[in-house]
Amino acid sequence: MSELPPAVPAATVIVVRDTSQGVEVLLLKRSEVGAFANYWVFPGGRIDDTDLGADEIERARSAAVREAKEEVGLVINPELTHPYSHWTPPAIQPRRFATWFFVAHWGGDDVSIDGHEIVDHCWMTPERAIAEQMLMAPPTIVTLHELAEAGSFAATRRTEYPRWVTRPTKSAADVPVLLWHGDAGYETLDAEVPGPRNRLWYPADGPWTYERSN
Repeated sequence: MSELPPAVPAATVIVVRDTSQGVEVLLLKRSEVGAFANYWVFPGGRIDDTDLGADEIERARSAAVREAKEEVGLVINPELTHPYSHWTPPAIQPRRFATWFFVAHWGGDDVSIDGHEIVDHCWMTPERAIAEQMLMAPPTIVTLHELAEAGSFAATRRTEYPRWVTRPTKSAADVPVLLWHGDAGYETLDAEVPGPRNRLWYPADGPWTYERSN
């Protein structure tokens, strides 16, 4: 079996605004074709050679700011855009994206979608997006749970950025489970072992459930 190519470096920007109901995030719906078809996502894409910066994070930040402008017409202030996390997908498919997530404060611009690659958008509290079980990738789901706990843009700022390396397995009932560091079954891929939890139950026909020990 040939080795899979390395994951493509990418960047995503979580655009947020503070409201009387709490923090709201910008979600985009992708079209029926291409990667993540019909999924609700944050703006983002691969890091290009033209994305400048002194290090990995700065180049990723440049890409995140550029993607926000290209995808939805938002001018994002890099000084109000901070790193949040890094995600590495499991090596089970040939096209993967190793992605830096950033959080940016909305500057007030109107969102403009192209109607082709991106077919819809909405501002929504993380709690509502979770409750509605919108079609989303695991990193988006987990990030929304974290944003719900944060509650404001200011509370999303971090001095250390967790790196999430996804390990897939299945439960005894054959339900897909994605495990992350801190879960009791992470090293052994045993979904049944008792102990701390940091996992996403992700059945193909839903509903998904994120479980994390306090």
